[in-house]
Amino acid sequence: MTHMHITGWVLGLILFIVAIVMQKQGKAKPAKIVHMILRLVYLFILYTGVVLVLDYFSGGYQMPYPAEAATKGAAGIWLIAAMEMILVKLGKGKPTKGVWIQFWIALIIVLVLGFFRLPMGFYF
Repeated sequence: MTHMHITGWVLGLILFIVAIVMQKQGKAKPAKIVHMILRLVYLFILYTGVVLVLDYFSGGYQMPYPAEAATKGAAGIWLIAAMEMILVKLGKGKPTKGVWIQFWIALIIVLVLGFFRLPMGFYF
């Protein structure tokens, strides 16, 4: 399940970047299509993330800090929300500086907890 989750995130980030590039090039209709596909990928990411968090809490892994798993889940949802807000604001021509800051903070939290602190990361 971890590999499916990571694959979903990589696909989501690639589609996010493609949608941003299309928006900035003025290709609104193709950017909207990529944005809709990205929303389907969000559902896949959320499903695999919920399954991973439930695995952590079910006792399958030595989990000394269950709050970290809950924090990663919340930060993942925050990251998806930031990605969605960036694309919507770009489409409407509104400023996105604050949302980009949120995106980077949430991304750092997700990566540090996911790869370096929680089980099934690089160090466990």
